[in-house]
Order: sequence, then structure tokens, then C-alpha cells
Amino acid sequence: MIYTLAVHGSPYQSMANQHALSFARSCVLAKHSINRVFFYHDGVYAALGTRVPPQDEIDVTAEWQAFAADNDVELCVCIANALKRGILDEQEQTRYDEMSANLAPGFVLVGLGQLIGAMADSDRYIEFPG
Repeated sequence: MIYTLAVHGSPYQSMANQHALSFARSCVLAKHSINRVFFYHDGVYAALGTRVPPQDEIDVTAEWQAFAADNDVELCVCIANALKRGILDEQEQTRYDEMSANLAPGFVLVGLGQLIGAMADSDRYIEFPG
């Protein structure tokens, strides 16, 4: 089975990222595949490359990066939600003449069309709300 996941909750104000990661890992262990993970609303904070998590807490960004690299999964971030929360890739940094880009490596800014396309190409779509 092919899954598309959407993470809506902030990494440190909800368990949405931890639950989504656990689900994604379980899918892979059960020989299913994850087509794409889409970060939406406050879930986009998982892609903030300048965030420094406390030493005694999970680094959600690093966990997603490792999962994506190990399983060839796209980590898509809603561009509208990212921009309004100050998360920029190099292209948007130049476009808006900001001081620096801060999108974590392995994540990509995309529009909602990427989510719709992933849903159409998947057997199941699951959301992890905040």
C-alpha cells in the first residue's frame, strides 16, 4: 500500500510529528511505502533549519531527514504556511530580499498541488493534526 501523510502539528507543541514518524516507520517495516510527507499549518516548523531542540528532546527535523534519506521519501512543506512563519528556501530568500534561508536540508517548499497529486497517487491519505 502507498501512503501520503500530512503533519499539521508543531514539533514541540503537539505529538503530531512523533506519531507521524512512528506510523511512517511502521509502514516501511510492514513493506508499505510512503509517497510523500506534507507539512502544513504549524507542522512546517519541523522544516525550520535554525531551530535548536533541547538536548533531552527528540530532534524532529533530524529524525525526518534520516527517515526520508533511508526510505526515499519526499518531505514537502506548504510554501504559504512556511512563508508566513518565516521559513524560506534560497529562492524565496532572494525573492523577498531576506537575510538568509533557513529551510532544513532535505525539505522542499511546494504548493498544495503537490499534496493533491500525492493523494491521487496513493492508496491512503492520513493526517496528523496538532
